Amino acid sequence: MKIGLDIMGGDFAPKATVLGAIEAQKALLPDQKIVLFGDKDQALPLISQEGVDPEIFDYIHTTEVIGMGEHAAKAVLQKPNSSISLGFQYLKEGQIDAFSSAGNTGAMLVGAMFSVKPVPGVIRPAIATNVPKLKSGFGIMLDVGANADCKPDVLAQFGIMGSIYAEHVYHVKDPKVALMNIGEEEEKGNVLTQATFPLLQKTNLNFVGNIEGRDLFNDKADVIVCDGFTGNVMLKLAETFYILTLKKGFKDEFFDRFNYEQYGGSPILGVNAPVLIGHGISSPEAIKNMVLLCRTMIEAQFVDKIKEAFK
Repeated sequence: MKIGLDIMGGDFAPKATVLGAIEAQKALLPDQKIVLFGDKDQALPLISQEGVDPEIFDYIHTTEVIGMGEHAAKAVLQKPNSSISLGFQYLKEGQIDAFSSAGNTGAMLVGAMFSVKPVPGVIRPAIATNVPKLKSGFGIMLDVGANADCKPDVLAQFGIMGSIYAEHVYHVKDPKVALMNIGEEEEKGNVLTQATFPLLQKTNLNFVGNIEGRDLFNDKADVIVCDGFTGNVMLKLAETFYILTLKKGFKDEFFDRFNYEQYGGSPILGVNAPVLIGHGISSPEAIKNMVLLCRTMIEAQFVDKIKEAFK
């Protein structure tokens, strides 16, 4: 198993990414190796400072970096030797089994769409994220930013992909799938949610109907389906809860689980290989957990499960 990591992506790269890779490698088995994509000349001194043998990693030296503020599509095309572009090239060629980066989100989406491409039958891939539950564990919400505008059949597919992810990666038996709406009744919502509801009813999913924003953190659903605009607003709002608890100086187990470091990254569901996007402010702990989530997705044969579902 080879897991690709862009060490140039993120606000604190390459130090945070390299340190995270070191910690992740400690948790991997001998036949599981991290491939570092980025400036090797910057990475080696950081590894040596930690007293670690540089040979524990494979390296793909790159000479270009896609910045956080760059136009995604142009950057991927104009910087073929960037860490993100080369990472996707290796992923497409099967030289690595997964690829992750805390860099430019748009570039990661473009790279995934045009290199490994969507699974046949998937209309639009989605970005999924963890949602802390009040009692314990996490739910899954998608989409949280890849598709600001959606059609009903796209949302229905999000339900299918989210259910497979919850079942096979997080081991949730018969996941409860719900549609985020402004009311629980079937006829509530806008044109999009009203048209999506019957489509989800016709699937083989454990569809439990509509939920409202107040149900986001309870146990009514394991998979929450929404368009990327709605999901991203809710995600950014939820992320502020953890920051506010820190500013107010109090500790709480539930709010601690809003800390993005715990799960590291958000997967792009519906493409032909595991691809994870990390938070721009990713710490070494977040990078480590992003890499370990890559391993979990590979071991769960998640992409194969998606392919089977969309045959």
